[in-house]
Amino acid sequence: MAVDRFRHDGDGSLADTVLVSNRGPLAFHFEEGVPVAGQAAGGLSGSLRPMVVGTGATWVACALGDADRAATEAGLMTDDGLRIELVDPDPDVYNLAYNVVSNAMLWFCHHHLFDAARRPRPDHRWGEAWEAYRELNQSIAQRVAKVAPEGGRVLAQDYHLALMGSELATLRPDLRTAHFTHTPFADPSVLRMLPTATGDELLAAMAGFGACGFHTERWASAYRSAQAVLGPPSGTDAMPAPTFVSPLSPDPGQLRSSAAEPAAAEALERIEERIGGPDRQVIVRVDRMELSKNLLRGFWAFEELLELQPARRGRVVFVALAYPTRQGLPEYLAYQNEVESTVDRINQRWASPGWTPILLEVEDDYFRSLAALSRYDVLLVNPVRDGLNLVAKEGPLINTRNGVLALSREAGAFEELQVAALEVNPFDVSGTAAVLAEALDMGDQEKASRIAALREVITARPPSAWLLDQLDAVR
Repeated sequence: MAVDRFRHDGDGSLADTVLVSNRGPLAFHFEEGVPVAGQAAGGLSGSLRPMVVGTGATWVACALGDADRAATEAGLMTDDGLRIELVDPDPDVYNLAYNVVSNAMLWFCHHHLFDAARRPRPDHRWGEAWEAYRELNQSIAQRVAKVAPEGGRVLAQDYHLALMGSELATLRPDLRTAHFTHTPFADPSVLRMLPTATGDELLAAMAGFGACGFHTERWASAYRSAQAVLGPPSGTDAMPAPTFVSPLSPDPGQLRSSAAEPAAAEALERIEERIGGPDRQVIVRVDRMELSKNLLRGFWAFEELLELQPARRGRVVFVALAYPTRQGLPEYLAYQNEVESTVDRINQRWASPGWTPILLEVEDDYFRSLAALSRYDVLLVNPVRDGLNLVAKEGPLINTRNGVLALSREAGAFEELQVAALEVNPFDVSGTAAVLAEALDMGDQEKASRIAALREVITARPPSAWLLDQLDAVR
């Protein structure tokens, strides 16, 4: 976002603002031994970076590889007026903090993915992992304290950095701080499954921020409930931070421009060829290969549709794009294997000459994703729990067939989009199959009305409103 599109303090400057995240806005790689910048992976960087380039803001993040470190040493840490500061943590500390605590414990906790009979199972090794998470948060907080101007604003992003609040309050009490959680926030009954000392420290540290933001009121309410039930006693110094709600919206212009690129058109041609023709109806999903995204129940629901409604065989294709994630965790590798074997089984059972029921792709391809979103008749977004889910907002903006959005009521985006989406109970396979059938059979007039209503809601808030709300929270 250019400076002239971002007006908050009169002149559009964010020189007093420090953004903090696990990943930075750029990812460096080597070309002939020289570090070269590219767009960082992850939705946060892609959403936030365009808003802050050219504003004079500072972005503090972790160096995630040798190329990042080399770029730092070479003095390449600027991005169109955005100053980048990379903290270089010890690799073992980072591995424990990121993979063991953030991904294997906090992510599972906030998404209610624990299997109570088996996990979590923190043992004698947990203390070392939690200490690494604490150390990483302290290192990043120390860098922020060093670079932030007097009275500056600090916007910390996501569950990786939940302990920074209390550390910054000690190091730099002059700073105005906010934390934004992009995931759901665990209900108190699930947060109790963390080791008691861990949960206590987590809530006390988050209370150290000046404000805590969430994509929906539901997640903000869960945080307040957790603080009320499990947090510091009333009357202590560590009173919970006030909450605010700010759902992120995609950039319609950028999306439509990307969807019009030749690469997207070429990807669409390949998809059409595999589908078998424009007359076939298409169900689409675009996800990470993530447990919370609930791919298996989506495939089981589609299989039930084929089994109970034979007339749909040969007429509907399910295009599933699910790129790998968290390959270092055994649960994710096992889940991907189960997804792939389920798709193979369904295809072997139901396929006929010229028709493959499910087309599964597991490589990340941005333009193929855009092409699929432009082509769907039904977009299935059925997470068991999701902080927001931008795909549910992106699809209606670029779809060319007045496709229907079938959306989980457990997705944060449902709070905004329920006015025109079909509601999915993500745990109910038969119910999901019924929603898919309803969407596939919907009349043209209703489809047009629904997607128009979705577009109106999605475009009502510009992407910058999300950042402005965070800045307002730390005024």
